[in-house]
Amino acid sequence: MIIGACVVRLHLPGNDSLKGKRGRLKPILVRLPREFNLAVAETDLQDVWQSAEIGLVTVSTDVGLVHSLLEKSVQWIERYAPDVEVVDHKIELR
Repeated sequence: MIIGACVVRLHLPGNDSLKGKRGRLKPILVRLPREFNLAVAETDLQDVWQSAEIGLVTVSTDVGLVHSLLEKSVQWIERYAPDVEVVDHKIELR
């Protein structure tokens, strides 16, 4: 069994409140599990208005599939959430 985890750091330019941040993150946190069948949560920087960290996790028996799925998830954020900038991401496989 392979467990894949990805931490994605995001920048939310022009955001001026935690309510605005939640409004911009929620569509991402709802759609990613539907699109890619993985678990998603905001994992850090909850009190920072213009930054966020989300964690993505998936499990499979194929290491290539896990890595590809997490990479595609990050690319999806970059493409379909244009108001959010992916600053960095890190993938770990175990």
